Amino acid sequence: AVVSTQSTGNKVLFKHGLCIVLHDILHIGDSFSFPGDAGTYTSVLFRYVVFKPFEDEVLIGRVRRSSSEGVWVTLGFFEDVFLPQEYLQSPCRFDKEDNCWVWEYRDGLETHNLYMDEKEEIRFRVVKVEYNDVAKTKRSTATEKGGPIPAGGVEGEPLPMKIIGTISEPGLGLLSWWREDNVE
Repeated sequence: AVVSTQSTGNKVLFKHGLCIVLHDILHIGDSFSFPGDAGTYTSVLFRYVVFKPFEDEVLIGRVRRSSSEGVWVTLGFFEDVFLPQEYLQSPCRFDKEDNCWVWEYRDGLETHNLYMDEKEEIRFRVVKVEYNDVAKTKRSTATEKGGPIPAGGVEGEPLPMKIIGTISEPGLGLLSWWREDNVE
């Protein structure tokens, strides 16, 4: 029997997480076909590797982009991690010229501007994971507009899964901020 991972691989299951890869197949049941339908239907019991971070878990990613609202982080396989302005190190400010956030770290009498540049490694703590039933949203939007259900990836469309994180604690933030070789 051939098992396709196209239907679930790299997809978010509502309130379960991001499906990564099929782990194994535990049982394949009998196949059935129905009159007037060329397909066959088979009950399959399987296990899947799913990415679902828990609250307070500490993860490491890379700064993807910044805006005045906060910082977007990528994990390499998942890009919908958001660190809102209120969850950044304090005091901080958004530098419009460099399009990045700057932590104004005070060390005694001196202030050091620590920039959060794109592609830098960043350690953050998960505050919460938000899920949106995008299939339901697409159905209701299409019904309201009287048209077909739109394809995914449209700007302004809700994300199926978004991680909200924080770096407003000691040891969190860019990894370069906490390396011992930076201490004089």
